[in-house]
Amino acid sequence: MVAGRDCIALMPTGAGKSLTFQVPARLLDGTVLVVSPLISLMKDQVDALTQLGFQAAAINSSLELGERERRLDALAAGQYELVYLAPEGLDGWLSREARNWPLSLLVVDEAHCISQWGHDFRPSYRRLQKLREELPNVPVLALTATATRKVARDIIYQLGMKQPEGFKGSLYRSNLKIYCRKKGTGHTRSEIAGLIRARQGQSGILYCSTRKAVDQTTRFLCDQGVKALPYHAGMEESDRAANQDAFARDDVDVIVATIAFGMGIDKSNVRFVIHRDMPKDVESWYQEMGRAGRDGVDSDCFLFYSWADVKLQERFGNDTEDPELYRAKVEATKFLFRLVENGGCRHQKILDHFSEEISACASSCDWCTGVTGEDLAVEGMALRSTGDPQKPKPRGRIGESRPLSQVDEVLFQDLRKLRKSLADQQGVPAYIVFNDTTLRDMAEKRPATPGEFLKVSGVGPAKLERYGEAFLELTTLRV
Repeated sequence: MVAGRDCIALMPTGAGKSLTFQVPARLLDGTVLVVSPLISLMKDQVDALTQLGFQAAAINSSLELGERERRLDALAAGQYELVYLAPEGLDGWLSREARNWPLSLLVVDEAHCISQWGHDFRPSYRRLQKLREELPNVPVLALTATATRKVARDIIYQLGMKQPEGFKGSLYRSNLKIYCRKKGTGHTRSEIAGLIRARQGQSGILYCSTRKAVDQTTRFLCDQGVKALPYHAGMEESDRAANQDAFARDDVDVIVATIAFGMGIDKSNVRFVIHRDMPKDVESWYQEMGRAGRDGVDSDCFLFYSWADVKLQERFGNDTEDPELYRAKVEATKFLFRLVENGGCRHQKILDHFSEEISACASSCDWCTGVTGEDLAVEGMALRSTGDPQKPKPRGRIGESRPLSQVDEVLFQDLRKLRKSLADQQGVPAYIVFNDTTLRDMAEKRPATPGEFLKVSGVGPAKLERYGEAFLELTTLRV
């Protein structure tokens, strides 16, 4: 890629995909152009890059015309190292104008969106074909975490990639603990509430298949004392944005959403993802539950499923005009049901779908450990009956990540409060300051000097300069 070759990379969420274009942005002359569907996240991504010392900007429909023109002029003048652009913005004029930009690399993030055989096809991504024609000598980097071989081949074809280098990182994420629970054998809504109560104060996403289910489930959880907000396409855009912002800033614990929430979240400390209903295919399931544990800390993923979910997904696909595509989508949903229903190591089955072979995980799914989602739900429901939501969580079941000592846990929670205060002052999500992994390491190491602070995982010179004084004031008090 740095040598000018096209490249396609399949990497799991949280594996550092952004580094594959941030490093070239520093090494290559010119601007790295990142085409991404994540309009709602572009500001946060640019804020994070700016804190790392990059000259970066986002250009999308959220900008007023004057500001958009100013940024396009700056792009043409070579003033940026990195620019994020939404595919919707690639109208005919802008694609033609791109030939005058000093680009060193074209990055297509979430590249599976360009393939109709992918699980998240977006027609706007077809505009990239015109952009590619205008940039014949600019190397292309296509990034995705959820592409089968068929989809990967289609990405290469659609983007006109020339003998691309291929890289495939392991999609296995051992920190994701997967539990599957068939509906109809218990009270699903109460079990979900129990699971969430057992994780009080932790961030989580609850996916539902319909807007009505989102609204009803949100009301139910709020009645149970859970700090939850809804998110779906039937809401006013301003309300959706406000709810997503509240979740990103840790003002609420749970966001209840349809897949309209999609790729609109880049929050590293999501500790659990619950699917109230079965997703449409393996790729969607892997991507959606993959929003948990991006910081590498153990996180729980619960799937509630039934054959009724399969029939519902069939009805959702009735407006698909291409009969072959419709049949393929229906079969993909049935395949997911059989994959879950037939048992076996959950991680092993998922990765086999992506042509990756691993041994049974032994410790990261219900099938291998014998600990079921029902067991954990019962534990959570017991908290409600005892009226003790602060009951200690059983080790080995709920949250196994390198347990902190009681003293370190107190400091960790104080560091979280400081992080949120600083993030709120800057108007950015908390994870942009530091993620949970960094705060946990900080709580254990208790740095007392700038040099010791730099030895904390996730701390560099820019973060030391920006936040060192505030956090050292807190950690030195506990040494």
